[in-house]
Amino acid sequence: MTTTTTEELSATTLLRFATAGSVDDGKSTLVGRLLHDSKAVLTDQLEAVEQASRSRGQEAPDLALLTDGLRAEREQGITIDVAYRYFATPRRRFILADTPGHVQYTRNMVTGASTAELTVILVDARNGVVEQTRRHAAIAALLRVPHAVLAVNKMDLVGYDEKVFAAIAEEFTAYATELGVPEVTAIPISALVGDNVVEPSASMDWYGGPTVLEHLETVPVSHDLAHCHARLPVQYVIRPQTADHPDYRGYAGQIAAGTFRVGEQVTVLPSGRTTTVTGIDLLGEPVDVAWTPQSVTLLLADDIDISRGDLIVPSEDAPPTTQDVEATVCHVADAPLTVGHRVLLKHGTRTVKAIVKDIPSRLTLDDLSLHPHPGRLVANDIGRVKLRTAEPLPLDSYADSRRTGSFILIDPNDGTTLTAGMVGESFASPEPVKDAAEDDGWDF
Repeated sequence: MTTTTTEELSATTLLRFATAGSVDDGKSTLVGRLLHDSKAVLTDQLEAVEQASRSRGQEAPDLALLTDGLRAEREQGITIDVAYRYFATPRRRFILADTPGHVQYTRNMVTGASTAELTVILVDARNGVVEQTRRHAAIAALLRVPHAVLAVNKMDLVGYDEKVFAAIAEEFTAYATELGVPEVTAIPISALVGDNVVEPSASMDWYGGPTVLEHLETVPVSHDLAHCHARLPVQYVIRPQTADHPDYRGYAGQIAAGTFRVGEQVTVLPSGRTTTVTGIDLLGEPVDVAWTPQSVTLLLADDIDISRGDLIVPSEDAPPTTQDVEATVCHVADAPLTVGHRVLLKHGTRTVKAIVKDIPSRLTLDDLSLHPHPGRLVANDIGRVKLRTAEPLPLDSYADSRRTGSFILIDPNDGTTLTAGMVGESFASPEPVKDAAEDDGWDF
């Protein structure tokens, strides 16, 4: 088994990517083949897969079992939950999310793709682009995943026909372009046999592009958050009150984006108070500069009121604060989200009360049409919502920052996650109408 040294890993970049596609398109088999052929599978893992495959009457190891880890998944032969896998090659490190293909698990695909820089969407060469293919492409576009790979799988079952591949690639690329997906790379593969997954296929000499792994290793990684708007959500206020540090007061958290420097003027939101960074502690040592995703403690010149949930930002680059939130959301709970619903909104480290004032539209992913003012969203629905919060929030647009432009809605009664939201993301909306919850008596 090929090993990668610590020095090699420190010099490589990280790519987060997700797989998606319809049921039985071969997502888990592709992931298993990718792990197996890139020598990222431990010997005992492979032995367990071989044993499980034999117990099911299969002569060859079923590589899908490398990711379908839940007992219910193995029994049904489907992927239910998002399976995360970590592996590395000498050129790059990877975090992979293998997402379910069933329509009822669309919300799981949203979870897996929410932090991805690339999505691999599988299509069965025998079936072409189907409803779930379009659904997954639309979700990837809404989540602003910058790179998409169309993996046309099971080419061995269509005689490795170039015309079949070309027709599917043309149809999908046209649809993805309409959605606004910035880049699509189409690759013909057979995950079961291994064609064009890690090694080039001898059966498709008409294809001159990269294999799946070659593309994953070389695609530009566009998630350099160190050059984005600097944001530090405060997680904890540190006051040790020791003899050595009687006046120490630090504000700790993980930098969500951007870079902070000693001497920089910053603003604390939502209060709007300004001060200057006098020190930065990183792992107990003072530094002059810190950047995402480092966890640091900022020391400030002025003793101002700061608590968990506040956001520290450069004064010249402060986002607006608002109590009126408009966003695109994916509803993930079994219980519906309705107009007038009282919820908790969690943004960064801050959680505030909120009410659903309106649901202007629900998106039909099959044809990208809109259902105006549905009044409710049920599990797996994607729609537009208008919220009113009890306290002002400093919100970035999701287009500017996927970290500080996103939020979740929580059921205040039991803490269940209801909805994942993207601030400002929109599709064509119907004509506005009077907020359905406008006169419900709430004073925020």
